[in-house]
Amino acid sequence: MSESRMEFRLKNTPGDCIQSVKFGPTSSQFLLVASWDKSVRLYDVVNNNMRLQYQHQGPVLDCCFQIIKHLYNDTYLLQLKRMGTNQGADHLLTGHDVPIRLYLYHSNISLEMATHKNGKAKIKILKTRRHRGSKFTSPKVYTMGRAGEKLVVGTANRKVMVWDLRNMGFAQQRRESSLKYQTRCIQCFPNKQGYVVSSIEGRVAVEYLDPSPEVQKKKYAFKCHRLREDGIEKIFPVNAISFHNGYNTFATGGSDGYVNIWDGFNKKRLCQFHRYPTSISSLCFSNDGNTLAIACSYMYEQEEIDPMPEDCIFIRRVTDQETKPK
Repeated sequence: MSESRMEFRLKNTPGDCIQSVKFGPTSSQFLLVASWDKSVRLYDVVNNNMRLQYQHQGPVLDCCFQIIKHLYNDTYLLQLKRMGTNQGADHLLTGHDVPIRLYLYHSNISLEMATHKNGKAKIKILKTRRHRGSKFTSPKVYTMGRAGEKLVVGTANRKVMVWDLRNMGFAQQRRESSLKYQTRCIQCFPNKQGYVVSSIEGRVAVEYLDPSPEVQKKKYAFKCHRLREDGIEKIFPVNAISFHNGYNTFATGGSDGYVNIWDGFNKKRLCQFHRYPTSISSLCFSNDGNTLAIACSYMYEQEEIDPMPEDCIFIRRVTDQETKPK
């Protein structure tokens, strides 16, 4: 794939499925990458080089920045560690007898989610200024997103639960997804009004947190990431969602290899990028919304294929024409 002024491919990317890409909270220069090749990598995307690589003993399932000098990463080896990006030193924050699947950090709230063998998941508040605690949820958790003090959790059987981080004694809301098939990803609007949920069946739903009937009338779902080839419609999972912090528009990435950008409030698709080499496994807008990281890894939707597509990450400069509501 040829590179352009607006897009380039990162060098020295992981050699196995890329699970997560995350920009730093205050800069679009640094990108953190978690992968099934057992590594966490820190990239300087401005200079297109890898600044740091940290090796685990098992696949790394999630990662995020705490502040620009420190980062957290979660591993299949049941540990949560903090690593300094300058010295490379790390220390164990917490341990489990089961894999840690998801991790969120923002401001003074730090959350981890570990899936247990019985199918339940433990969501734990690791450290905050005002409160700490933990809560088991059931059934199996697939994804979660945060909107201010609200934690939105997507589970098996198309269930969605909304928790208030100030009181984890009970779920404030228990919902059923408006999508008919398994939930794949949930991300919350930056304005905290609602969230977007995607499924394995090429659909996305825009939902609102306010439970009043008047507001709930605004929710809707739509088809996406579908291709018609030889008169047959092929339907692909929607694996990744990322929001533009300034405009509340969002990008979706599917196993069709395409990235779309949507205006959820006005129900419009703003643009579609060219087709990427394989499935989109993770997406992340930079904090200023000017850059989008696009991770491409085959997600085994069709079992083994030969040759296997190469895992890669593209950095795309995005414009207001592509991301701003019209």
